[in-house]
Amino acid sequence: MKLFLLAGEASGDKLGAALMAAMKDLAPGVEFAGIGGPEMEAEGLTSLFPMHELSVMGLAEVLPKYRALKRRIAETAQAVSAFAPDALITIDSPDFCLRVAHLVKAANPAQKTVHYVAPSVWAWRPKRAVKMAKVIDHVLALLPFEPPYMTAAGMSCDFVGHPVVAEPRATEAEAAEFRETFMIGPDQPLALCLPGSRAGEVKRLGPRFDEALMRLRDREPGLRVVVPTVKGVAKLVRDMTARWPVAPIVVEATADKRAAFAAADLALAASGTVSLELAASRTPMVIGYDANFLSWHVISRLLRVDTVTLVNLVSETRAVPEFLGPACKPGAMSGALLELLENPTKRKAQLDAMERTMQRLGAGGEAPGLRAARSVLAFLNR
Repeated sequence: MKLFLLAGEASGDKLGAALMAAMKDLAPGVEFAGIGGPEMEAEGLTSLFPMHELSVMGLAEVLPKYRALKRRIAETAQAVSAFAPDALITIDSPDFCLRVAHLVKAANPAQKTVHYVAPSVWAWRPKRAVKMAKVIDHVLALLPFEPPYMTAAGMSCDFVGHPVVAEPRATEAEAAEFRETFMIGPDQPLALCLPGSRAGEVKRLGPRFDEALMRLRDREPGLRVVVPTVKGVAKLVRDMTARWPVAPIVVEATADKRAAFAAADLALAASGTVSLELAASRTPMVIGYDANFLSWHVISRLLRVDTVTLVNLVSETRAVPEFLGPACKPGAMSGALLELLENPTKRKAQLDAMERTMQRLGAGGEAPGLRAARSVLAFLNR
């Protein structure tokens, strides 16, 4: 069996690596080609070119690299045709991946194609699924309510589970050690501040989150704050938080981040997948998000759901308070955080919603990578 895999960013690299590992167990002798990062390379992939060339977000970042990306799209499509795989498996990064799939299908309409991570058509721009169906045959969905949207557009689709359920979690001992290392008392309230993983988000949300937590500290004087961050914005976060009235603890290492999640009493976080990471560690949260005026105006008009928080959507509750766009104000977020600390009923409602979310995402069952591999094999054997 020959598979051509295409990932464009770190999250896709992780999904691709888990899929490759499972595929090697289920289909011994499988041969891989494609584009991926260090995790996929560790599973035996020789990347056609460095994956980081594709890790660009937003119009301002893409435009200067447009010609180079266009060349890479053509080069990748030619590599697929030369390799003649049993399936082209594109992983997230639709702006790049689906353009490659379009060229591949144009050259060989019989080429089987799989896309890993369904587009969020349930939230906005539903016609994306119809457009995707022109070049994608089968979809691997991370969320349990996504398959009907894909099949309605003309693709087959399996829910394979979300990778968050397979991520290791810190133990109680590691959480206690984290508190001890940073001299946080066992009964001292600890809050996570998670303003995003992109520079624009950090700059926009960081000051508001800081003010919200400062207001919370007025009511809870012993409050300590931890800001987990990632490599791409770590320097920005450290520079910014150094100017905050009360400097927080900034952690970057994965082990420290996991321990902080387990040790925290609550979190103030940007909207996104981080809400599922917090749910996995059973950390109650408040969600805040904003974009520039024009972007928010467009997004708010296109939204088809009344909540964007994945815990709320998967659990079919509205247990997690969210403050989006014009509502993303420090006073409102601070009040919601205080309620989580002081109102056991609100806290329990969130914890119940988190438990339901993890169960529905596949916790306790087969690992998502293995389920994804089984789905690919079943699709190819039809």
